[in-house]
Amino acid sequence: MAGASPNWQLIGAVATLVACSGPPGTTATQSMPGTSGSPGTSGSPGASGSPETSGSPGTSGSSGAASGAPASTGATSPVAIGDGEIPGETAPGAIGGDAAAAFIGGGGAGGLGGGAGGFPPAAPVIGGGGSGGAGGGDGGVLAGLLTTGSWDDNRNFDLFLLYRAQQQSLLGAPPISEQEHRDAFAVWSQPRASKTTLDVTLVIDTTGSMGDEMNYLRSEFLAIHAAIESTYTGSAQRWALVVYKDVFDPYIVRWFNFRTDPNDFVTHMAAQTAGGGGDYPESPERALAVAAQLDWRGDSTTKLAFWVTDAPHHDKDAAVMAQSLRALHDVGVHLYPIAASGADDLTELTMRAGAELTGGRFLFLTDDSGIGNAHQVPRVPCFFVTKLDKAMLRMVDVEMTGKYREPDPADIIRTGGDPQSGRCALSGGQVATVF
Repeated sequence: MAGASPNWQLIGAVATLVACSGPPGTTATQSMPGTSGSPGTSGSPGASGSPETSGSPGTSGSSGAASGAPASTGATSPVAIGDGEIPGETAPGAIGGDAAAAFIGGGGAGGLGGGAGGFPPAAPVIGGGGSGGAGGGDGGVLAGLLTTGSWDDNRNFDLFLLYRAQQQSLLGAPPISEQEHRDAFAVWSQPRASKTTLDVTLVIDTTGSMGDEMNYLRSEFLAIHAAIESTYTGSAQRWALVVYKDVFDPYIVRWFNFRTDPNDFVTHMAAQTAGGGGDYPESPERALAVAAQLDWRGDSTTKLAFWVTDAPHHDKDAAVMAQSLRALHDVGVHLYPIAASGADDLTELTMRAGAELTGGRFLFLTDDSGIGNAHQVPRVPCFFVTKLDKAMLRMVDVEMTGKYREPDPADIIRTGGDPQSGRCALSGGQVATVF
């Protein structure tokens, strides 16, 4: 798409950082620096501004044995990765959060991979909880309780541009240009084709501030996974999980690539607990960069990433966040952010910019459930409030069929604004379209 060419520097750098071997029974597809692997690809060199060692990936036919980010051939699909993690400052032998951030952003001093370096396979998931089964038990925490509103900035693009103009001066605002958003709108405002297969990844902030809602989110997602699995039985669906914290935690990002065995996904999802974080901002830009590097299938597949957080990226990582959102766009992933309690203006701006750019929609948890701390009311004028599980199932249905549908009237808890026949009249003669 014009204005948003693939960012192979970011994707290649992430591929260098990630661990390659998966858990028993899975096959990793990305070889680590310092190990023998598949031949390097021909094309442009790896990360710009990062010294490449002689024979590094990026030269045609290279063995992949030297350090440096893999180069691209200009193809639309990056090399897939296995399972793994990026450790944080507190992890034994960790490289360090600030260095990792610089390298993922492409601006680090020389990169971090090297020789036989790199990261180990994924450690066991932190947390208890057990598998809980596909129905999603979590020690008695029920699913179907959280409530959410939803909003589509591509259906309200003029309002989005006004909102963006008001908020773009925020410290840490991702530097995504208005032209990039206009180019995205030119695509996402057109009718969408139906899809036959389904890839879904969850990108979840697991820091301590998420503790007020984590138990409920875990149960919700386990139940939603089961409902989608039973609804779209012929979609050959696959699920992946990316969890993240911040640079001074035991891990920054930990991920489990796509599974065809739903029980394997359920086991990993059920084990997640909240902890760590420390300050308010976290490291979502690194988690989203990893999400873009997962083993997504081709154009006949609905590709969705549901990203849940209550906090933004660090201000200094704004450019990296923008690159991560572009990377999702470039592999055809539609981002569905879900703002949790405590989300601020920068979180909303980043989420809405990412959803608009990638063709997703913005979701936001509400106080109607009575769960968690207070939820900020976003700057959207017209919305339906439903249960989170109903909203997510509707989003999947809209994506799979290519056809918009409103919530079932029985599912609507309340409305924001006064939608009539799918629209809200605003002051000044403007009209908002509800989603």
